[in-house]
Amino acid sequence: FQGVYPPGLKILLWPIQTMQRTDLRTVTMEIPPQKIITRDNVSVNVNAVIYYSVFSAEHAILQIEDFQYAISQYAQTTMRNIVGEVTLDELLGKRDQIADRIREIVDKETDPWGLKVHNVELKDISLPETMERTIAKQAEAEREKRALIAKSEGIRQEEINIADGQR
Repeated sequence: FQGVYPPGLKILLWPIQTMQRTDLRTVTMEIPPQKIITRDNVSVNVNAVIYYSVFSAEHAILQIEDFQYAISQYAQTTMRNIVGEVTLDELLGKRDQIADRIREIVDKETDPWGLKVHNVELKDISLPETMERTIAKQAEAEREKRALIAKSEGIRQEEINIADGQR
């Protein structure tokens, strides 16, 4: 390793020297869909997008063999671990907080590699069809419950008004 060179022309002695270019711009990488079982034993498919950049080309090249592959694998396993610790309701309701936890963990662990994770977004959370039907039935039952409560409140109020009118 001779050093990090600025942009421009650099002459190399080909059989003896090699050069590896590293892009310092922000990279958008898709984390492929992962089949994960949540804490309440619901199987979900989750995929995400991670935004990162190289802040130290020297570390990115010398500290790890293939930093792009490494950050992808690390983000996948971290996402599986974090999503596996939460329930389905927490996953659906607190996506941003879960994504922030994933970002913090991946960013902390990739700092020695010369990488800075800017953001992680949970892109898609897919439920099995049977679970979607179950959730729809539960929501329908909840709506019916609220309708019955509203109806009985109306009847109760009507009876109170009738009783007050007879006095």
